[in-house]
Amino acid sequence: MQVRYSLALASLLGAPAFAAGLNVSIEIPRLEVAEYHRPYVAAWVERPDQTVAGTLAVWYDVKNKGNAEGEGTKWLKDIRQWWRRVGRELAMPVDGVSSATRPAGKQQIQVTEGSVQLPKLAPGAYKLYVEAAREVGGREIVSIPFQWPPAKAEQASAAGSSELGEVRLELKP
Repeated sequence: MQVRYSLALASLLGAPAFAAGLNVSIEIPRLEVAEYHRPYVAAWVERPDQTVAGTLAVWYDVKNKGNAEGEGTKWLKDIRQWWRRVGRELAMPVDGVSSATRPAGKQQIQVTEGSVQLPKLAPGAYKLYVEAAREVGGREIVSIPFQWPPAKAEQASAAGSSELGEVRLELKP
């Protein structure tokens, strides 16, 4: 009953019932190497002036293989571009943003505008960046440009060549 009332009230006031948002799908490939480590990954949105509008996710080794909790943060600087833009200013962990590394496969991030990860965005051009760095491995970054706010549901994608597979961005009005 509460949901129906909220939807009805929103439509009477001319406001959207749900906030705009975005979904990001990040494919982490399983590499056939002698010593495989899950990559550290950061996903963020930048404005045209290259300032960070919001960090969507940071996946890193929270426990660091039995060592003291939080010790894995010292390798966050290997996610170089994210680290230089905003990472060194953050005190990890960040609720709703940081979590443990993810296994190979497709991983999802769902974000609503106005959340911790994605503050209210001014209309305009933005870029989604996804960067991965792996111990005893490589480093890779992909970007997807997009316009905000989306007038209709849209999708865009980019593909990495080594540390990242397909990165897909789905915009929701």
